Amino acid sequence: MNAFDSKLDGVLQAEKVDILQVNVGLTCNQACTHCHLECSPERTESMSWETMEKIIRVACTLRPSLLDITGGAPELNPSLRRFIATALEQELPVQVRTNLTAMTEDCCTSMPRFFADNAVKLVASLPCYLDENVCKMRGAGSFDKSLSVLRELNELGYGSEGGPIIDLVFNHPLGPYLPPDQCALEADYKRELKDRYGVVFNRLLTITNIPIGRYMEELRRQGKDQEYMELLVKSFNLDTVPGLMCRHQVNIGWDGTLYDCDFNQALKLPIKDGPATVDDFDADDLALRDIVTGQHCFGCTAGAGSSCGGALA
Repeated sequence: MNAFDSKLDGVLQAEKVDILQVNVGLTCNQACTHCHLECSPERTESMSWETMEKIIRVACTLRPSLLDITGGAPELNPSLRRFIATALEQELPVQVRTNLTAMTEDCCTSMPRFFADNAVKLVASLPCYLDENVCKMRGAGSFDKSLSVLRELNELGYGSEGGPIIDLVFNHPLGPYLPPDQCALEADYKRELKDRYGVVFNRLLTITNIPIGRYMEELRRQGKDQEYMELLVKSFNLDTVPGLMCRHQVNIGWDGTLYDCDFNQALKLPIKDGPATVDDFDADDLALRDIVTGQHCFGCTAGAGSSCGGALA
């Protein structure tokens, strides 16, 4: 039994699968300092259309509450539009996680219109509302690119009453800290982005940076990795456990491998009990499975908790 399971006094167990999270590839136009999957322009892993078809078939049987598409930069997968269009034809609820700047790449400049025309919900990463902080994490010019895409999406109706939804994500990695209160920070984001740049959005989601991948490498360079782990363990909150995303979803890697969550995918820790790939996906076998846990799980249970949908408590 590892330290996390000991904290729970037993294994973490999944419930009914309600969300399918699909990573369509690790190719990205950025190489962010906090990326747990270590995505970059050099990564070539990309989900095939054949695998996407299998996921659609699974989703049509499962009827999840959400098909949550992520990456890398999902927009850079050449089959993304076809994947989304096919899912919508089957009346599956679709959400895409975007870094915004991918839509400034030559191959993706029409994506905002495509998303708007199909009312695709967007979850957009904007780790800070200050230019200098974003550029430290994502490179020079990344903040201006993000703003230009946000403005275009606003013009297409995103963030307005009755329009398609765009939520922003805060995951500030410039030190070994937990996110601030989600509601208070949302108010700050809305005020600053509206007053400074004329940008609006629906909700802010705060996500704790998990100590794996590039973020863990950065902590080690700063000599703060042990400090951060101690903070996460000390801040363990039992009230967050019922809402942990791994209990209600299955993560599907770009090659069809099944994981309990995106972080386990980054650590190459596939599902232990149940089907191994989307080829033999079985919702009954995946329900009530024992979840693969480790030290990194303290990141999701620290303070107010953290999930792909933001704070938990």
